[in-house]
Amino acid sequence: MRILILTHRVPFPQNGGYPIVVGNTIKGLINHGHEVSLISLNVKKHTDKVLEPDELLRKIKYKEYDIDTRISWIEFVSNIFTKNSYNIDKYYDAGFEKLLVQNLKDNEYDIIQLEGLFVVPYLAAIRKSSKTRIVYRAHNIEHQVWRRLAQQKGDPIKKWYLNLLARRVKTYELELLNKFDGIAVFTGQDKASMLSFGTKTPMRVLPIGVDLAMYIPAPAKTECPSLFFLGSLDWLPNREGIEWFMNNFHKDIVDGELKVKFYVAGNNIPEEFDEYEVPGKVFIQGEVDDALEFINSKSIMIVPLLSGGGMRVKIVEGMAMQKCIISTTIGAEGINFKHGESILIANNADEFYNAVLKCVRDEEYCRTIGENARKLMEEQHDINKVTESLVDFYRSII
Repeated sequence: MRILILTHRVPFPQNGGYPIVVGNTIKGLINHGHEVSLISLNVKKHTDKVLEPDELLRKIKYKEYDIDTRISWIEFVSNIFTKNSYNIDKYYDAGFEKLLVQNLKDNEYDIIQLEGLFVVPYLAAIRKSSKTRIVYRAHNIEHQVWRRLAQQKGDPIKKWYLNLLARRVKTYELELLNKFDGIAVFTGQDKASMLSFGTKTPMRVLPIGVDLAMYIPAPAKTECPSLFFLGSLDWLPNREGIEWFMNNFHKDIVDGELKVKFYVAGNNIPEEFDEYEVPGKVFIQGEVDDALEFINSKSIMIVPLLSGGGMRVKIVEGMAMQKCIISTTIGAEGINFKHGESILIANNADEFYNAVLKCVRDEEYCRTIGENARKLMEEQHDINKVTESLVDFYRSII
């Protein structure tokens, strides 16, 4: 099959949730003998560094288009008085649309896959230029992310504004859901939500797939006990979650009963997070050169998400690396876990405290949770199995 994938950011390198999902999808399709083309918006804020060419680029047809998604204060304020959602509209560019339309005239595809809501503004142009079946992969139900963020805010102005965004995004999402030929979601929860919205489009639940050959646990390299968080803090639910954790447990780690070193790593960590750092206790490391090596070196992963949606890539990666993970229910959405067997679920401060304390004090318990997590990934998240289901879904709508 010939498949065109559209993304709202360049998925290279694979150092975050979105790039990992897109990269693994491409790898799986190529390994199964399909021809993949990729066209990406190149958002300037993601390209500050000079990056090594990704070897995956040699195996696909690839084009990118530079776009600046920054908006002025005047544009931001004026948008409040419109019905549009600026956080979606900012990804529309007439030049990119022209490039895309020309590509569709020059090539024939069996499937066009839109990776997330932020490339959907080009749907109308695609429909005018091609009769190819279009699959929308919903990385989140986006308005639910904003609504959950609003629910966590005490500031009435921030709550009002986030609820405004949520309402606008919801209107946009619901108007589009029956305009695709197929929808792929990561979780059963997201499928149920879409069905409740009246979606008639064929839908398939396809979990995040990983190339398990890349995830090689190395217990001998692991610091036990050690606590860590890994995630991009330019994604608001991640930042909200780690701030909640710090506010609740920083003192317990520095001076209390949680006798464990805590490491925070990821992209775009704000400078003010340096204030959390305490020598020998709390380490704010920022972006790491090798995320898998970092995961391998630590023993207990926390995912304190209070909002968000979809399936968290970092949990899948942590489980594949045989880590003991403590997560909220929201953080673990879509994963077929058993609490106390393959993951630990904690939804409030007391539950998180008790889970961390148990793991810090019982290394064998921690190791068993991690081993069960790896088995779960092998059974349900192997990229080859997920790709077979994805291709079967393609064929069912052609």
